[in-house]
Amino acid sequence: MTAPAPAAPVSEEAPAPDGPSPLRRKLLVLLAAVLLLAGVGTAAVRYAADRSDRRDREQAGGPPVHEGTLTLDAGVAGGRRLLLRNLAWGPHRDEIAAVPADDPDGPRTASGVKCLRFHAAAGTGICLQAEHGALDDTYHASVLDASLHEVERFPAPGIPTRARVSPSGHLVGWTVFVSGDSYAGTDFSTRTAIVDTRNRQFYDNLEDFRVLRDGHQVQASDVNVWGVTFADDSSFYATVATGGRTYLVRGDLAARTLTTLHQNVECPSLSPDGTRVAYKKRVDGADPAAPWRLYVLDLATMTETATAEQRNIDDQALWADDRTLLYSMPGDYGSDLWTVPADGTGTPAVLVRSAVAPAYLG
Repeated sequence: MTAPAPAAPVSEEAPAPDGPSPLRRKLLVLLAAVLLLAGVGTAAVRYAADRSDRRDREQAGGPPVHEGTLTLDAGVAGGRRLLLRNLAWGPHRDEIAAVPADDPDGPRTASGVKCLRFHAAAGTGICLQAEHGALDDTYHASVLDASLHEVERFPAPGIPTRARVSPSGHLVGWTVFVSGDSYAGTDFSTRTAIVDTRNRQFYDNLEDFRVLRDGHQVQASDVNVWGVTFADDSSFYATVATGGRTYLVRGDLAARTLTTLHQNVECPSLSPDGTRVAYKKRVDGADPAAPWRLYVLDLATMTETATAEQRNIDDQALWADDRTLLYSMPGDYGSDLWTVPADGTGTPAVLVRSAVAPAYLG
């Protein structure tokens, strides 16, 4: 009798299925999704980079900006200079930069110092800066020496809006919005301060000065002060608002007084010869959100002259010389600087693209 054949050994592994297991299919789907997301992310990065490159190429037609060494001394080689906050795209955006005054479209020399508002004269600068916190921004005013090094810092309790240095460099002043962020309406409050750089005396709120109108002190709780422009080392001009009206005032540091001179004057700027004030004036019939036109006031006769600039001006104009005003207007990269004659003749013209907060030295 033939013995039965031995049984085939039983395998410990299950027979292979016709396709991948459910677990393997899930892993393959997950891998495909990861690869897809990675591809989308890479495409997005490349798209953003291409947009940045295009933006830089668009700006390439403007003046080149390079890092260098700046000084606030008026008598440096190279003649008169125009300092400004550079708004051109690139690594030096928001830095204070300099160009030759006779070649404002020329190459800009950037300082490495970033300011929201800036002004300078006679070796002294004022730079209003932001400190970005986890929950909110804070601000301060830095007094700069001729090498743009900070020599003293003061708190600024709001958003920077105006800054000026006296012709001697001995006084610096600035204005911030304590509440609100525009002069157009009535729902705002400002704080204006002055520092004497010789003895560090700090006038932290000009609203504490006595306001005099027609020889009498104004008793009001709604006083706002902004837009300082200096006459000398003891007197200045500014705007005071009270009772729904704005006034040009002459300030006296020693007497701590603000004396009204003329109505409907905002953000005054004293001419180099001290005889006129450029300012923005609210005009009848204008859009309440854009109410200002650029005027010049003769201080001896109180005669007003409208400039040829017919657009809304929300800036404290700067005198380029005794005949020409410089001011900012909205531009493609934030702001451009324009000029117009101060005597009402001529036409407005662009001086510098992508710039704000100018100051002439020399």
